[in-house]
Amino acid sequence: QVQLVESGGGLVQAGGSLRLSCVASGTIFSNRVMGWYRQPPGKQRELVAAITSGGSKYYAGAGKGRFTISRDNAKNTVYLQMNSLKPEDTAVYYCNAQGDNSYYGPPLYPWGQGTQVTVSS
Repeated sequence: QVQLVESGGGLVQAGGSLRLSCVASGTIFSNRVMGWYRQPPGKQRELVAAITSGGSKYYAGAGKGRFTISRDNAKNTVYLQMNSLKPEDTAVYYCNAQGDNSYYGPPLYPWGQGTQVTVSS
């Protein structure tokens, strides 16, 4: 059974930084494209960034230039470093493995609990 456990969220002032982590178990992590998603209050979940097993990266518009995705295959962990945070980054952040070996998914597994990021102005 695949389990995704996100952590690292919190309350931060605009302009601050956070580093999110996601540990995946029950899957061959090193073979998977991994993605970070977020769901702002009252809105649909959206893809933020994705990274291939070899380290190639994709960023959606919102995080370009501010967010950095990385992974540690030995630890089955994917990270999202978020800098210059804005109030509009407020959301629950989730990770998932991406289907079709694609940056864009669809997400493969049941969602974890996510981690709340709140950015105050």
